[in-house]
Amino acid sequence: MYKIVEKRKLAPQIYLMDVEAPRVAKSARPGQFVIVKMNEKGERIPLTICDYDADRGTVTIVFQTLGQSTVEMAGYEVGDYFTDFAGPLGEASEFIYEDIAELKQERLVFVAGGVGTAPVYPQVKWLQQQGVQVDVIIGARSQDFVILEEEMKALGANVYVTTDDGSYSRKGLVTDVLKGLIDGGAAYDHVIAIGPMIMMKFVAKLTKGYNIKTTISLNPIMVDGTGMCGACRVSVGDEIKFACVDGPEFDGHLVDFDEAMRRQAMYKTEEGRYKLEAEKGSHTGGCCGGKQ
Repeated sequence: MYKIVEKRKLAPQIYLMDVEAPRVAKSARPGQFVIVKMNEKGERIPLTICDYDADRGTVTIVFQTLGQSTVEMAGYEVGDYFTDFAGPLGEASEFIYEDIAELKQERLVFVAGGVGTAPVYPQVKWLQQQGVQVDVIIGARSQDFVILEEEMKALGANVYVTTDDGSYSRKGLVTDVLKGLIDGGAAYDHVIAIGPMIMMKFVAKLTKGYNIKTTISLNPIMVDGTGMCGACRVSVGDEIKFACVDGPEFDGHLVDFDEAMRRQAMYKTEEGRYKLEAEKGSHTGGCCGGKQ
C-alpha cells in the first residue's frame, strides 16, 4: 500500500500528489514513469514522474481528470492509499548519461504543453543541479492552466510562458515563442518537447527546419505501460517502437506523429481497439518491445 502524503490542485482538473514509495523514489530518474492502481480491481494508469525525493521516500505525480479512473483518483485525499505504485518504468532521459562538462557547453530548451509541464520539471531540476542552465517554454490554454511556473523559476531556469487566449504573459503558441527565440539569436543545441501530440508534432517540424536535435515524449499514448496492449506502438524512422518499454522519449524528427495520433484516437473507442488488434503487425505478445 502506498500512502498519499500531499495533495494539491494545480489547475482546473489537474492535481499533484506526493506518494510514499521509497523504493521507487530511490531508483527514479528523469523521464521515467510509474503505473498506479487505486485498488485491486482498478485500472492501470501510467503517469510520468514529476519529482522524487529519495530521503523522504516520496514520488510526485501530476494527473489530469480525463476519464472515470482519473476522476476517481482525484477524489483520494491525504492519508488514503493506492494499492499499487509500480516503477520506475521506461528509459531515463538520455542526457543523464552524457558527460556533464560537455553538457554544460550545450544550450537546451524545454517546450512544455499543458500537463506535459510535469515531466519536464524533474529534467530541468536534474540539469540545474548539475550546473546546466536551461530555458523553459510553458504553454497553456489560459492563465488558469499554467502549472509549475514558479517551481521552474525557483530552480533558476529561464521561463517563458504563453497562453492561447492571451490571458497571461504573451498570447500565442509555444512554437511562436521558440521560433522567436531562435530567430533572436538563441543557438539551441537540443530541444526537448513534452505535451499534447499535436504540439510536439509542430515543434519537431519547426526544429527540423533549423536542424536542431529534438527529443519528444510519447507518454500521451501509453495505456497499460507494459507493451502488451500495443496502443503505444509507433514508427520511429524505419523501426517499430513501443513508448512504454522503448521510451517514452524518442527522436522527434523520426517519429511518425500522424500514425501515433491515429492510433491514440482509435484506442479511445471499443471499435477502434478491436480494429487495432486485428491489424497486421499489431503487438500481441511479450512486453520487450521491438519489431513484431
